[in-house]
Amino acid sequence: MISALIPAAGSGERLGMGAKALLELNGRTLLERSIDAFLGIADEIIVALPEAHLTMPFKHARVVAGGTTRQTSVQNLLEAAQGDVVLIHDAARPFLPKAVIQRVLEGVATHGAATAALPMADTLVVEANEQWQSLLDRVHIRAIQTPQGFRRDLLLNAHHQAQLEQVAATDDAGLIARLGLPVALCLGDERLFKVTRAGDWALATAFAAVWDEG
Repeated sequence: MISALIPAAGSGERLGMGAKALLELNGRTLLERSIDAFLGIADEIIVALPEAHLTMPFKHARVVAGGTTRQTSVQNLLEAAQGDVVLIHDAARPFLPKAVIQRVLEGVATHGAATAALPMADTLVVEANEQWQSLLDRVHIRAIQTPQGFRRDLLLNAHHQAQLEQVAATDDAGLIARLGLPVALCLGDERLFKVTRAGDWALATAFAAVWDEG
């Protein structure tokens, strides 16, 4: 059984437009778009929302309370999930191709943990005092996206270990990797960008109609 888990309890502070997951693009919220991406793939879809939005109705998903951090929200989602495989996806990435989900699931089947990732196209440098310090070799650099997929027991253990050791991570694959366990890197998609700042919102607004027509 596959559970799709979507933490969406953040305040969207950097974007500055309120609860980001509930903002609309071309008539559908970012959260609704993320839910729809998993239809026909996941056996259940669960979203974590702030307390103020727990009564929101969703046709294809059930709701649990989110936490004060993304990590806590994911823990709540994991406790509510019934699947032996879980897919964690950020609602702030509303344009999720189903092919990416399938690649991540294949990675989980082989390695137990997997994440969407993209090779870097830009030149990457290390900065110091607002100056170019050194150049990074981008050949082996990847930008991590979601969804990330895991055997549920592995991720639960990783979260429990992180809680015991008071470790915070920016994503769930990082919690697996810190235990020395393998995480497969599966090809993501350029359209799977994260809506974080005003420029991202402008891009998403312009792209939504094109995506919906496709």
